[in-house]
Amino acid sequence: MYLKCSFIIFLLFSLTCSGKCQQQKKSPNTNDLYKIARETMVEQQIKQRGISDVHVIKAMLNIPRHEFVPAEYQPFAYADHPLPIGESQTISQPYIVALMTESLHLKGHERVLEIGTGSGYQAAVLSVLTDTVFTIEIIPALSEIAKSTLQRLNFSNICCRIGDGYHGWAEKAPFDAIVVTAAPSQIPQPLIDQLAPNGRMVIPVGDVFQELILIQKDKQGTIYRHSIVPVRFVPMTGKAQQHQD
Repeated sequence: MYLKCSFIIFLLFSLTCSGKCQQQKKSPNTNDLYKIARETMVEQQIKQRGISDVHVIKAMLNIPRHEFVPAEYQPFAYADHPLPIGESQTISQPYIVALMTESLHLKGHERVLEIGTGSGYQAAVLSVLTDTVFTIEIIPALSEIAKSTLQRLNFSNICCRIGDGYHGWAEKAPFDAIVVTAAPSQIPQPLIDQLAPNGRMVIPVGDVFQELILIQKDKQGTIYRHSIVPVRFVPMTGKAQQHQD
């Protein structure tokens, strides 16, 4: 399916740049082409796979994913797979971003912690669905690029920090929701501790075989764990590597 989406956007770009298209009275501009690709992504990759939260769908429709990837990968930004963003890291497949976001059941008032800023795209999606996003990235170069992109696109309710996400962000805790975009071999205890009562955390867990896990904490502090789907994320680095099985 991602091949179809990639073909569509490449075809449209080719038409835009061709001599024949230049002779037409009006040619589609780059933003129009990305909008078409984004709509195709949402219809084929998001809705058809069961994502139904209208707010998540609207966020995926409106946020320019191509702005969060290196220039050479922008024509592939709406394809059905992860993309490199430098430093051996990736931007997640669009469906996974939507699935993780929907699993948090955000209502608009929450304070959300993201572990692994990466490109900044997941933080951007979260930011339009909730009150405040606190995001941590262990690789300084990626953090600075993401922060610059988010500022340029006027996402004003996102707080960025460079650090080891294993430890969370204790001084800003508790968090109503936590989303982790890199896989530890086991769930970091500090993140469980920083999850507020009635909070939800979505995290990929495992080494060779990984599962996307939903953690729920009830108002008494009891933890419930549910498996969502098998996944493949980059490993969590830093202290998480000292806790590998």
